[in-house]
Amino acid sequence: MKVIFLDNDGVICLASNWGSRHKKQKKWGGRKLSMTSREIPMEYRFDNFDKKAVKVLNQILEEAGAEIVVSSDWRYHANLEELGDYYESQGIIKRPIAVTDRFKDIFPKEWSSLRFRADLELERSMEINHWVENHPDVTHWVAIDDLDMSVDYLSNHFSAKDGSDSKPGLTNFVHTPRSNEGIKQSGMKEKVLKFLR
Repeated sequence: MKVIFLDNDGVICLASNWGSRHKKQKKWGGRKLSMTSREIPMEYRFDNFDKKAVKVLNQILEEAGAEIVVSSDWRYHANLEELGDYYESQGIIKRPIAVTDRFKDIFPKEWSSLRFRADLELERSMEINHWVENHPDVTHWVAIDDLDMSVDYLSNHFSAKDGSDSKPGLTNFVHTPRSNEGIKQSGMKEKVLKFLR
């Protein structure tokens, strides 16, 4: 199985889309609620995806025959079925097959020591590595995120004295640092496909 660990914000939901949920929620007419509220119907809960970014993602999914595992923190605000419905409503041709487990659930000891440092890159990379290790049917995988979870970046910020692995981070990783371009940045599609071939 080939898997894409997909973040949403900064990858397919770009800076120009941020805040679009507020306009949708006004249209819905409900009282002002936070994104985390399950009271908000799914179609109004999240910001829209960028159409061009979705097109690039769909091309990757088709060319590689890959599946989606959601690593985005949107997984905290919707279940897998709801995320699948939302992905389809935004034009993505495949529903996610899973979400990564939460850091605090799979690494409670580490979470206790890291939770006040907001080390999202380290936490998310460990969640993804944990998912891969527990799914031996995965032959090829890549994580796409606007957080830098590369071995180079995380190794410079964390060492064994932090209680973390001496070489933290992801080797199969594509960084989308431009939040207004995400996955549609020049060369991103090719970088992703390289890991899935």
